[in-house]
Amino acid sequence: MDRNAILGLLLILTILIGYSIWMTPSQEEREVMRMKQDSIEELKRVADSTQAVARMAKAVEDSIRALVRSETADSAKTSPPDRDKLGSFANSSTGTEEIIYLENNRMKVGISSRGGKIVSVQLKEFVTWDSLPLILFDPQKTEFGLIFFSRNRNIQTNNHFFQPVWNGSAGNEGTDTAAEGVPASLSMRLYPDASDTSLARNRYLEYLYTLPHDSYMLDFRIHFVGLEEMIDPTGNYLDLFWKTDLLMQERTVDRMNGPTIYYKYYQDEVDYLSEAKDDEESLKTKIQWISYKQRFFTSTLIAEEPFLNAEIKSYTLENQGPRYLKTMESVIAFPFENSDGFSVPCNFYFGPNKFRILKKFDLDLERQIPIGWSFFLMAWINRYIVIPVFNFLEGFGLNYGIIILILTILLKIVLFPIAYKSYVSSAKMRVLKPEIDEIGQKFPKKEDAMKKQQAVMALYKQAGVNPMAGCVPLLLQFPILIAMFRFFPSSFELRQQPFLWAHDLSSYDSILELPFNIPFYGDHVSLFTLLMTVSTIIYTKINNDLMGSSSQQLPGMKTMMYLMPIMFLGWFNNYAAGLSYYYMLANLITFGQMFVIRRTIDEGKIRSKIEENKKKPVRKSNWQKRLEDAARKRGYKPVRK
Repeated sequence: MDRNAILGLLLILTILIGYSIWMTPSQEEREVMRMKQDSIEELKRVADSTQAVARMAKAVEDSIRALVRSETADSAKTSPPDRDKLGSFANSSTGTEEIIYLENNRMKVGISSRGGKIVSVQLKEFVTWDSLPLILFDPQKTEFGLIFFSRNRNIQTNNHFFQPVWNGSAGNEGTDTAAEGVPASLSMRLYPDASDTSLARNRYLEYLYTLPHDSYMLDFRIHFVGLEEMIDPTGNYLDLFWKTDLLMQERTVDRMNGPTIYYKYYQDEVDYLSEAKDDEESLKTKIQWISYKQRFFTSTLIAEEPFLNAEIKSYTLENQGPRYLKTMESVIAFPFENSDGFSVPCNFYFGPNKFRILKKFDLDLERQIPIGWSFFLMAWINRYIVIPVFNFLEGFGLNYGIIILILTILLKIVLFPIAYKSYVSSAKMRVLKPEIDEIGQKFPKKEDAMKKQQAVMALYKQAGVNPMAGCVPLLLQFPILIAMFRFFPSSFELRQQPFLWAHDLSSYDSILELPFNIPFYGDHVSLFTLLMTVSTIIYTKINNDLMGSSSQQLPGMKTMMYLMPIMFLGWFNNYAAGLSYYYMLANLITFGQMFVIRRTIDEGKIRSKIEENKKKPVRKSNWQKRLEDAARKRGYKPVRK
């Protein structure tokens, strides 16, 4: 390691240590931070944990009720229902909307009497990036219901009023809370009109919701009771319409992990719509589940018996509120038998995109997490190495910045043999550099470039040096680098986890907000990205010095190697701080490895070994022998030196 490299390394360490000391908060600042953290923790507790959380939960409920009632506040004042248009379901087209809640220790699900549908899901263990209660989708914009014909009238249950029937023990203000071994349960029933009051309650369409005590999975059943004469036998299927606006939960949208619709074909692969633009798809075969996914959370409808087909669409509406993320829409066909007691069993998953949680359902839900599924080696590295090690280190209660440090060290230890082999190859190239320079002086003209290249390759062969030996180890490391690129931005574990000056390792760290936006860079300065860029430039300089001969032969490549870190500066400035931090650590540890390896390798011995190889007769490879044999058959004689 030369003086410039040592000075660069010392500079980076000085910046890290100095900035860490500078960013260390005072006693008063620590107290304010502690109070803020305590407030966030209070939001994660169950509703009866403290009076503050109870007030917050009540405020959230009131807001949701106000939103969903705003569209139907005048419903009681409207004219009588259009019986010619709605037929036997006319009476249920008007009513007063109310919100009923099912709650467990993980989430609170709001169900509206209008449509009998889920209009809100609050995940109680989490908050948004700006410390608000985390509600997955917009209660006012949610539509969900069946579409069918009843005596030649088109009925859309989303616009009809259901009647609640408690199956559990209702709590205060329309809330049923699950206890251990006792789920919360609610039936929402849509009754057709009936002149005979004795039959009025024996015919209904029922949505049955059952919420276990400790789960993100909500059981959902559709029951058809006594409706054989009310539903026209138009086919062997019915359509289910589901539309909602997802809400922004994170500070930024990940360009490679954006909001979209994922779906799984029955007993087949998982696929998804575009994450970067509006998209739609017509799914013609059986579907096991459809998921409205955002970066760290998802809302998934799962069929116990596969759906027949579906039309799905994701798009962005203009002039929406600041919390709006994207609109998701599906028309799903499920098999239907027009008989008394026919049932459609389903489940909803409302929860985090955490690999360990999704994997246990054995439904391929974890394939919504982009860890490199398109390339088997990258997915294998993340699934069987990185994630298990990461989860294991979590169990020690360490800060996630320390976990990333330990993970990086472990990976570098595993890759050390490859790094060693690469360095030995570069040492051989340095030993041959004087002779390569002599060849360059012997063939200075451009028209002699081919002769020069042949002479250099002959020298490599005579010396027993493979010029590609240094590249192969780098190629072997490349899948791990890309695997990390996919893992850190999509890792739920890093969400809202602070380290040093970074408040959230899943988002960018900002030490300076700019009053303007720089194209391709942004309106802030990420220190981890800056340090990563500086360390990458230093690494490039050291590597070029070690591989001097090849860099002189490819000056354009040398320039490109310095240009890449500058491009990374713009790319990573708005990316997850955890990723930039990992790459910076990888560079620093590589510097240390290079220093140790250089101390242990004797270039004099390498030079002696090369001289011995030159004295040995050059063995022809089988490939070269076949080429010469083919040439002889055509009448050519091999050139002898």
